Amino acid sequence: MTTLQDIPLTRIDGAATSLDAYVGKVLLVVNVASKCGLTPQYAGLESLYQAKREKGLEVLGFPANDFKGQEPGTEAEIAEFCSLTYDVHFPMFGKLSVLGADQHPLYAALTAAQPAATGEGPMREKLKGYGVDPANKQDVLWNFEKFLIGRDGGVVGRFAPDVTAEDPRLVAAIDTELAKPAP
Repeated sequence: MTTLQDIPLTRIDGAATSLDAYVGKVLLVVNVASKCGLTPQYAGLESLYQAKREKGLEVLGFPANDFKGQEPGTEAEIAEFCSLTYDVHFPMFGKLSVLGADQHPLYAALTAAQPAATGEGPMREKLKGYGVDPANKQDVLWNFEKFLIGRDGGVVGRFAPDVTAEDPRLVAAIDTELAKPAP
C-alpha cells in the first residue's frame, strides 16, 4: 500500500525526495504563492517553524499556480522571493498542482484523507464574490490551505487558507501532535 511518505516529491532545488525524509516529525503542508493577498502568511509560517522546529515541526511549502496565476515564477525565482522577502528557512518544494486533472498525488491523498477544512467559511464566501466557487467542496480552496500530518504519518487536520499560523485552532492542533511520541 502506498503511503504519503512514499509519494515522490521534488525539492525547490530540483533534488528528488519524499515525505519519508521527515518520518517522526509533525508536518504542516502548505500550498503557497508569491503574488496572492495571503502571501504575507509566509512571515507567520516562518515564525511558527522557528518556534517549534526543535520540538519536531516541519513546515513544508509547495508552490502552486492553480489560482489566478498567483505563482507564475520558476523554482529559482520562487526560492529567491521567499528568501529575500520573508527570510524563509523552512523546506520548499518544486511547483506542483493542487487541483484538477494534473493534481499532484500528494494533494490527491491529502484531500481524500481530510475532505473538509477547519475555519471554512469567510474565505469561501469572499472568493464567491470574485467568481471562484469550486464545485467539489473537497478541493483545495485557495493558496495557503494547510494540512497537518502527525508523527505517525497520518493526516490529522486541514485548515482553510485564511486560518493563519497564529490561529489558536492551528497552534493547538500542532501542539497536540508535537506532544505525541515519535513512533
